[in-house]
Amino acid sequence: MEIKAFAPAKINLTLHVTGRRDDGYHLLDSLVVFADLGDRLTFTPGPELSMEVRGEFADGVPTDSRNLVWRAAEAVGWTGHIQLTKSLPHGAGIGGGSSDAAATLGALADQGHDLPQGLPLSLGADVPVCLEGRAIRMQGIGDRLTAVNLPHLPALLVNPNVQVPTGAVFNALASKENPPMPESTPEFENADECAQWLRNQRNDLQVPAMNVAPEIDQVLDELQMTNRALVVRMSGSGSTCFALYPTMKDAHFAAYEIGAAHPDWWCRATQLN
Repeated sequence: MEIKAFAPAKINLTLHVTGRRDDGYHLLDSLVVFADLGDRLTFTPGPELSMEVRGEFADGVPTDSRNLVWRAAEAVGWTGHIQLTKSLPHGAGIGGGSSDAAATLGALADQGHDLPQGLPLSLGADVPVCLEGRAIRMQGIGDRLTAVNLPHLPALLVNPNVQVPTGAVFNALASKENPPMPESTPEFENADECAQWLRNQRNDLQVPAMNVAPEIDQVLDELQMTNRALVVRMSGSGSTCFALYPTMKDAHFAAYEIGAAHPDWWCRATQLN
């Protein structure tokens, strides 16, 4: 029997780098939400593990143990054929591979497979939060997760089709110790209230990512100029950027505007959370 799973895009509304451990892992304080768009997976049980990748962003995606999906299935002892349809760009700061791995773990756990303790985090710092799949405050190295209540957030995601290596961005970060977010996250009535609060927060990787990929600066400028944009920021370590809007109509209009001006960019209106 086929098993189907959805792996939504992960968006870091904030990303504060608050320190670095002796083992090299960075300490983060990040408010994470998920989009209503993402990759899709189909699992067909069988005697051996195999994998194929289809979709808009299939090129360059490994179909063996280099893929986190493969490693996640292997770790829980599942065998069969995995079909992954890639709709999210990779190297884009929206958790594509981590969300795929988390969707794999979630789907196979629902089928009765046990998840070994510590397995999600061992696959990557973003896998535990992606396994939650809802608005979360992520702290530490991705191991401290606190659920938060956020309103639905109409948004536009834009990627200039430039991959940004995470390691290069962290290496370009001038300060590894920066202030965290406020101790508590307020209750917001709507997207506008949430955006007002977000304007006082940061993504500490935004400036170093722009040094690695100057195209990010152009994307942020274009989003800032769209009508009724409430807050504009880069997600994760880049290169995807987002803007929040009062309504989905505003987000779709902005998507049309930027898509027409830059048909080579990945541009999607979506609802976050």
